[in-house]
Amino acid sequence: MSFEFPLPDVGEGLTEADIVAWKVAPGDTVTVNQILVEIETAKSLVELPSPQAGTVGALLVEEGQTIEVGTPIIRFGDAGSDAEAGSASGGADESASGVGATEASAEASPASAEDADAGATLVGYGAKAASSKRRPRKGGPVPAPASASAEAPAPAAPPTPPAPPAPAAAAPAEPAPASLGKPLAKPPVRKLAKDLGVDLSQVVPTGPHGDVTREDVHAAANPTAASSADATTPAAASASASGELEERIPFKGVTKMMAKAMVDSAFTMPHVTEFLDVDVTETMAMVRRLKSSKFLGEDVKVSPLLIVAKAVAWAVGRNPRINSCLDGDDIVVKKYVNLGIAAATPRGLIVPNIKNAQAMGLGELAQGIQALTALARSGKTPPADQAGGTITITNVGVFGVDAGTPIINPGEAAILAFGQVRKKPWVVGDEIVPREITTLSVSADHRVVDGEIISKFLADVGRGLEDPTLLLA
Repeated sequence: MSFEFPLPDVGEGLTEADIVAWKVAPGDTVTVNQILVEIETAKSLVELPSPQAGTVGALLVEEGQTIEVGTPIIRFGDAGSDAEAGSASGGADESASGVGATEASAEASPASAEDADAGATLVGYGAKAASSKRRPRKGGPVPAPASASAEAPAPAAPPTPPAPPAPAAAAPAEPAPASLGKPLAKPPVRKLAKDLGVDLSQVVPTGPHGDVTREDVHAAANPTAASSADATTPAAASASASGELEERIPFKGVTKMMAKAMVDSAFTMPHVTEFLDVDVTETMAMVRRLKSSKFLGEDVKVSPLLIVAKAVAWAVGRNPRINSCLDGDDIVVKKYVNLGIAAATPRGLIVPNIKNAQAMGLGELAQGIQALTALARSGKTPPADQAGGTITITNVGVFGVDAGTPIINPGEAAILAFGQVRKKPWVVGDEIVPREITTLSVSADHRVVDGEIISKFLADVGRGLEDPTLLLA
């Protein structure tokens, strides 16, 4: 008995995911909760465990595909009850009689594929249960001889010479996918064709097995450029074909989700941004002392961001209205600080948050930031860690930037940008001395907070960084 496992919703309302890497193969025996596959959602990388023990019959989707929640991704079943799955993966044994039946069906398949639309499943892959995705075409131009053999008896009967028998040899030159009407292409190539608006059935394939390649899609999308490249130097043609002059990055996953969130925020909240230059000489001295003394722990990373995070939590306590949001006709002021830290990761920008940061000492807060950033860079931050934030810090200083006007994270009322720390001439008393200076900027939702609240909050953060001993009280 076989069982198909559909893609579950691993987050809150997620509708699709990308198949990143399979951890099992057809024929493998798996146990309950053994990792089957790694998927990428709009929020994080997730490993899916097996819901049951058994034998993997077939992998129903390929790596790189984007599929909707509820789509079957793997079939379980033993070799006896799921032989067709083994055939689809190319690994099932065939009996002597089965071989003959398979050959007969392979002979008849080109005609039936053209005439019976009811048997079509995924475009370019033929029948889903009994045939593999690639094997029927692997011997080269299989479909063409079938059509040629159907016509071969006609010229043999009458002795009239007008129709030469040469087309049988020339038939393989015709593109196989065109004759079937079902183009063969890998999922990334299909995605590229979809992005460029190219109909794969109209593309002449040049792949080794009659499949459409990326170069074929680019040529079909821009035939003028392709023809001009052929007319110019071979180097120019090579550059055009390989796509070296352009790079296309899929707009999906974390990047797409963050883009939507930022658009929603920018066009629903009236942003106002204030700036403040702060002398952080004492903060930097504290950071250096904590690093050298290992006071917070041998493996705890200490950075200026730690003191900024503590200052923000402290300033929120003095200005609680900044830690709020608008919910319908109510302004909800939150008595807890779920402190978001904007993290740039290889998958895009995410904002996980440290729960109840207001109750943490420096050591606990440092460990929280360290664990949060490490998990974010690995791409495995769970959706729960990204939900429920109340106020956010973005550290633009690590990129050598002095200041910015950040966009508020949806569901919050404010975000603070921390600029780079630089030595500048600074007036202390009546003297100009070199001091370590940074620029803070706060963007806030002007529906929820007014200028007075924003200014007091920003001034308190600055005060805490100028004299970090205030944060330890």
